Amino acid sequence: MTTASLLERARAAAAAVPDPEIPAITLEDLGILREVRAEGGRVVVMLTPTYTGCPATQVIQQDVRDALAAAGIAQPDVRITLSPPWTTDWITDEGRRKLREYGIAPPAHAASGPAAAVVRFVPGAAGARPRCPRCGSGDTERISEYGSTPCKALYRCVACREPFDYFKPY
Repeated sequence: MTTASLLERARAAAAAVPDPEIPAITLEDLGILREVRAEGGRVVVMLTPTYTGCPATQVIQQDVRDALAAAGIAQPDVRITLSPPWTTDWITDEGRRKLREYGIAPPAHAASGPAAAVVRFVPGAAGARPRCPRCGSGDTERISEYGSTPCKALYRCVACREPFDYFKPY
């Protein structure tokens, strides 16, 4: 097997791992799968957690190791990198669609162009309120700055009255 085909298989296996907190979205959809490369005869997978204190980081690393083992990749090195810091702009369009279908409002784009590499959370920076992932209404209100996980806020749709999580833009 060539190195290229090994890395392709490794990337596919790691990319398909679901996020443990939001199982409807994969690591690739979420944008935390940063790189898959060969180094010293081993497969190295680089991950960037959604934030430095993410409680799911170790679970994600183990899930990636398990997926690689199931794909026949022996002794992978699954590393965490915090630079550049993760941004919600890394969520793919497919990931945003999956979040909406799961009932979580995807974040507005926090930055674009070269500035996207240096991102920080600024309350209210996204501007407009999120659209309801259930009915699509823009008539929403924040109930709490903190949702089901620290990276989400809790909102309610005024139109359909349903509560929903909103991924905070970073």
